[in-house]
Amino acid sequence: MHYLVEPGFLGSPSVRTALIVGTVVAVTSGVIGVFTVIRGQSFAGHSLSDVATTGGAGAFLAGIDQFWGFLVMGAAAALLMEGIGVQRRRGRDVATGVVLGGALGLAALFLYLGTLKTASTGASFTILFGSIFVVSPDTVPAVVAAGLIALAVIALLARPLLLTALSPDIARTRGVPVRAVGIAYLMALAVDVSLSAVAIGAVLSTALLIGPAATALRLVKSPVKAMAVAAAAGLAATWIGVLLAYDSYYWPPHGHGWPVSFFVVALVLAGYLATYARRPRRLLPRSPHEEAAECSPA
Repeated sequence: MHYLVEPGFLGSPSVRTALIVGTVVAVTSGVIGVFTVIRGQSFAGHSLSDVATTGGAGAFLAGIDQFWGFLVMGAAAALLMEGIGVQRRRGRDVATGVVLGGALGLAALFLYLGTLKTASTGASFTILFGSIFVVSPDTVPAVVAAGLIALAVIALLARPLLLTALSPDIARTRGVPVRAVGIAYLMALAVDVSLSAVAIGAVLSTALLIGPAATALRLVKSPVKAMAVAAAAGLAATWIGVLLAYDSYYWPPHGHGWPVSFFVVALVLAGYLATYARRPRRLLPRSPHEEAAECSPA
C-alpha cells in the first residue's frame, strides 16, 4: 500500500471527507448502538434504516442532498412509530412494522420515478448501499452537527434510558417520563441511522449500529466501557474499510474499486464472530481441604 505515503490517499479531498464522515458515524453509532441492544430495539433500528431509503429516494427525486431526505424521513418515522405504538414491546413491534411497510412502498415508487427521470440506476445503488467517497464537503458540517446533537441527547438521557430498559414501571414510579424518554431516544436513533445511511447506505446502516455494540457487550459488561469499545470497533472498521476500498482500485479489474460498504460490513461481522473464539475462563481447581470441608456434616 505504497500510496499511503503519497499525496493520492490522504491528499485526496474525497478521502478526507470520507474519513471525517466515517469517524462521526462510527462514534455516534457505537454509543447509540449500545443502548439499542440493551433496550432490545434492534428491530426499530433496522426499520428506521429501511425507512431512510424512502427519504433518500424522495430527496433524489426532488433534486436535493440525500442526507436531508434520510434525516427528515427518519425523524418523521420515529415520531410516528412512537405515536401509534404502546409501551409494551409487542405494541412497539406492530407499530414499527406498519410504518416500515408503508415507507418501503413509497421508497419503491420514488426509486422508480427517479430512474425514469434520470435513466440511471447509479443513484439507486448509492441510496441503498452508500458511497462515502461521493459525499459533498458541503454536507460535512451538517453531519458533524447532527452527530454531536445525537450524542448530547444520549449523554443527557443515559441513566433514564438504562432504567427504562430495566423496568419501565420502576422508572415511572421514580418520576421518569418514560414516553418522552422513548421519543427522544428514537429521534437520536433516527439521526444516527441517517448518518450511517450516508456512509454505507440505507440498507446496510444497521451494521454499524448493531454490530460493534453487540461485539462490545460480549467483551465488557459496563455500559460505559461498552460504548467506548463499540465506538473504537466501528471506527477501526470504517477507517480500514475506506483504506481497502481505495486500495481496491489497484485490484483486478483495475480502475473499478469495490464498495466501501462491503468492507465495513465485512469487518464488523468479522469482529463480532471473533468474540466467539474466546475461550471461557477456566475455574481454578479446588484444594482437597475445600472439598473435604464442603462434604463434612458441619
